Amino acid sequence: MPDLSPFRGIHYNTERFGTDLSAVAAPPYDVIDPERRAHLGGLHEVNAVHLTLPQVTDDAGHDDRYAHAAELWSAWRADATLVADDELCLYLYQVEFEDEDGAPRQMTAVIGLLRLEVPGTGDVLPHERTMSKPKGDRLDLLRATRANLEPIWGLSLTEGLTGLLDADGPPLVGCTDTRGAHHRLYALRDPARIDAIVAAVAATPVVIADGHHRYETSLHYQAERREAGEHADGDDWIMTMIVELADDQLAVQPIHRTVTGRVDVRALLADRFVVEPVGPNADAVVTRVSADMARRAAMALVDAEGIALLIPQRDALAPMLADEPEVLRNMDAAEFEACIAPVLVAAGAEIAYRHDRHTVAEQVGKGAADAAFLLRPVDVPTIRAVAEQHERMPQKTTFFHPKPSTGLVFRSLDA
Repeated sequence: MPDLSPFRGIHYNTERFGTDLSAVAAPPYDVIDPERRAHLGGLHEVNAVHLTLPQVTDDAGHDDRYAHAAELWSAWRADATLVADDELCLYLYQVEFEDEDGAPRQMTAVIGLLRLEVPGTGDVLPHERTMSKPKGDRLDLLRATRANLEPIWGLSLTEGLTGLLDADGPPLVGCTDTRGAHHRLYALRDPARIDAIVAAVAATPVVIADGHHRYETSLHYQAERREAGEHADGDDWIMTMIVELADDQLAVQPIHRTVTGRVDVRALLADRFVVEPVGPNADAVVTRVSADMARRAAMALVDAEGIALLIPQRDALAPMLADEPEVLRNMDAAEFEACIAPVLVAAGAEIAYRHDRHTVAEQVGKGAADAAFLLRPVDVPTIRAVAEQHERMPQKTTFFHPKPSTGLVFRSLDA
């Protein structure tokens, strides 16, 4: 069963920074490009990005950015830039935001320590197949700092978990991100409430929604420490934000595909999909086509000719999807990986991934991509069905929004 534990969180000192941490908080490391990294680093000298994406400056005299992060982590704790709670807590995390259609939403989660389990041996389940990706960067940072600087994201199948997550006082800290979402962190200190939440999380599996590579990195580090005879209890846990798998809690966006390589996409897919033109590559058409995609159970193609629906020819696709579990066969990401990607790659195309539909359409319009595939989002009942069957979705299927802000709570492995 999933094992969630309270911990002594580490926060920015509110006596020094106040409770609004917008100047020192940052998005998760893996959505920060170099331009945004420079902007965040310039907001404040102790912005969290200096820890999560450390950079060495010539005048600092460092030649190891991970050692530099470790020095910052130690220095900020020593000079009380960062302070630790004096008791074990779970943390309630709330975000008020607008979804992709502009509707107001709120997500409520709990942050605690989740005991590490090797995938397939317990009830902490991977959500998607992961792409091959070097893990050395996050592993080197973990080795240097011995800290979880941002939580991974888990989904709990326990119905009613959200009802246990009521704030019983003012927030410890908060921030407003660049998209206008308001993030708030509360400490849950009552032992009875903590026990109830821990029991609720333990009742059903936890599915890793975001942070697969960091989870795998923590498992690697745990094994490394054991082999070296240096294992400590803190190595067995990872800071995790857990959200109930429920429609009113999750905003799930699809991850779209862009294609470069000057291939004739329409010709390559003519025996698999019927192409139905929708209109020109314009923002209004990109917005409108989502309804057509849902109604026709289709992907959309953006290319030099405009925007078109890709109506699947099921008889042609069935043999290519035969190895997929039935619960995945009508999923756009599965269709793309099994029926489209192999043809594109064989023709010399390169595929990239991005979650914003208007951005990928704009890339095609500007010539930065030759084509783009717009995918439909996966709904919560399907995510639940896949999890209950212990299956994994194809790579890059879901983009959970909004991402938690880095900097509201940290965790030391040695605390």
